Amino acid sequence: MRFNTISQAALFTAALVLATSSAFAPRAQANGQGLTIFGGVPADKQLKYSFDFGGNKGSWDRYRLKIDKKKMKLAAAEITIDYPDYYKGTFNTKEMEIKVNGKAIKLQEAKWDKDNYFLQLFPAEPIPAGSDVEIVLSDVRNPDYPGTFYFNCRVLTPGDVPLLRDIGSWIMSID
Repeated sequence: MRFNTISQAALFTAALVLATSSAFAPRAQANGQGLTIFGGVPADKQLKYSFDFGGNKGSWDRYRLKIDKKKMKLAAAEITIDYPDYYKGTFNTKEMEIKVNGKAIKLQEAKWDKDNYFLQLFPAEPIPAGSDVEIVLSDVRNPDYPGTFYFNCRVLTPGDVPLLRDIGSWIMSID
């Protein structure tokens, strides 16, 4: 292809970049890991997630936050999820559950600290090490604006020094 001016070449290049990036954008969100171009969370610390209702801004949704059994090296008596202060969605603590190896377990309590931007889930019994875990947050209202939000997961192990141990992050994209 031949261009008569530099501006024609620049316009063609810009159009090509936009067409290429939009073709790959849906695939990046579909894998549930978000898209990181520079820096960010290392690949071994990224956790998978999915939205049941599309992850659209300003709409109601259900988040499925997954923790692979390889990352659950220790038992967990508490799961804490913190999120950025610019995430303006809402949560319903009565509509939260934890599934261990595909089966729902009983929650002793679920808390949402709106002022400090974190959720705490307390299972009735500790979650065994080496388990596949899925945290289901239903009746969530997505923020009214799009963005990428890092939800970080930490666990407190039973009978251990009371320090939260990092499991990883869900890099969630709201469109």
